[in-house]
Amino acid sequence: MTTKSKEVSPASSGSEDSEVEVETKAKIRKTSSSTPKTKDSRKKSKKESSKQSGEDDMLHLGKMKFVSVSPFKGQVLIDIRQYWMNSDGEAKPSRKGISLNPEQWRLLTDQISEINDRVKRLS
Repeated sequence: MTTKSKEVSPASSGSEDSEVEVETKAKIRKTSSSTPKTKDSRKKSKKESSKQSGEDDMLHLGKMKFVSVSPFKGQVLIDIRQYWMNSDGEAKPSRKGISLNPEQWRLLTDQISEINDRVKRLS
């Protein structure tokens, strides 16, 4: 019998963490201090390992959401993505996310003050 992994659904809008999220956070701490381990990250070649250590680091945004900046097919991408835990305790990227090239990232960051103003109005 095979078991299918499910994505961790976001907790309710309250400030308390759900049991699933607390369990997931504990699993992440076991696999890594702050970044999830993926099969690809363990299979780096010597050339990739010799790159600056900060290139493939992921920034944790909370609730299994991470930001990473990395090269992909010859261009730099800024990836904002939700992860989920498989049955082996490995964090896996979900389809819930977006990858932006540097130009798209610049356009987004140029709009930050307007976005913040709209968030304040709606909060």
